[in-house]
Amino acid sequence: MELLSLVVLALLQAKDVRHAELAERFPGSAQTSSVIRRIERFFNRHPLCPADVAVVVLKLLPDVRKREFILDRTNWKLGQADVNALVLAVLWRGVAIPLLFELLPHGGSSSTEIRLTLMNDVLCLLSCQEIAVLYADREFMGRDWITGLSRAGIPLCVRLRQDTVIDGFPARDWLQGLQPGVKGILVDQAEVYGQPMNVVLTYTQDGEALVIASTSGCASRILSGYRKRFRIECLFRALKSKGFKLESTHMTLHDHVERLLCLLTLAYVWCVLVGVLQTCTVKVHGRRAWSVVTLGLRNLVRTFARIHEHGEAEALQLIGLLKPSQTLNSENVGY
Repeated sequence: MELLSLVVLALLQAKDVRHAELAERFPGSAQTSSVIRRIERFFNRHPLCPADVAVVVLKLLPDVRKREFILDRTNWKLGQADVNALVLAVLWRGVAIPLLFELLPHGGSSSTEIRLTLMNDVLCLLSCQEIAVLYADREFMGRDWITGLSRAGIPLCVRLRQDTVIDGFPARDWLQGLQPGVKGILVDQAEVYGQPMNVVLTYTQDGEALVIASTSGCASRILSGYRKRFRIECLFRALKSKGFKLESTHMTLHDHVERLLCLLTLAYVWCVLVGVLQTCTVKVHGRRAWSVVTLGLRNLVRTFARIHEHGEAEALQLIGLLKPSQTLNSENVGY
């Protein structure tokens, strides 16, 4: 547990996942090379696993409402090796937070079997009655996938391709019938992959076809809900180029990358818990000047950098946020 905590703190301070960068942030007088070997042993042997971390995440992020989820992939290459992660994120206070993930043994799309296994893992943590909806992009389609979710009682909101058949006709045929000046077509209880789904068909401002289908909620509200899917892109940017430089890791073994994602999840959740307590100016266009994650990360780094000057009280207060009871007490804080 001590080593796990030190690695999480090093991740926050370094904003980098490379072992050498982490080792430089470790306390003590040990040589950097010795600390690097210690970190390597952590990734080789530590029993940390996604299921255990997911339990912690849900306890730290209580929600009286049904939970919304987003499914997507993030991938990169190290030489010729593909690192390809299927990630399930949970939405909490408008922020997408990693909950569960599966490292794929290949590049490219995930299989229906792997996706359904991941969703079954969620049902080991929550009942289907606690799940409001799962948002997914065009990659996550198919009769077996949608039927499997329906049988499990998990509502889905998914973007469809133009060749997807809706009530016997391809989506592109529906779009061709869109009259000038009409923003979109709403279809209630259309048959899609053998399931009754509400569908909205329209075009984006750039002229790209946009077809969204949902097994829950009326067609008129589908677009506003589906926009939340893009928050997982913010998550991926925070884990990669805008935050912890995940793609810089030289690890490709799935067990090692899995442990790294577990650590990043814990660090990310801590940033969110700290960030939602910070005040932030709102720009003219109505958006926050800084994201919740950025605010939380800056506050954590600053606090632990000044611990010798200002004592441990402030740091202990931030550490206290990692207790579920403290999270529950701050549930009514505005954000």
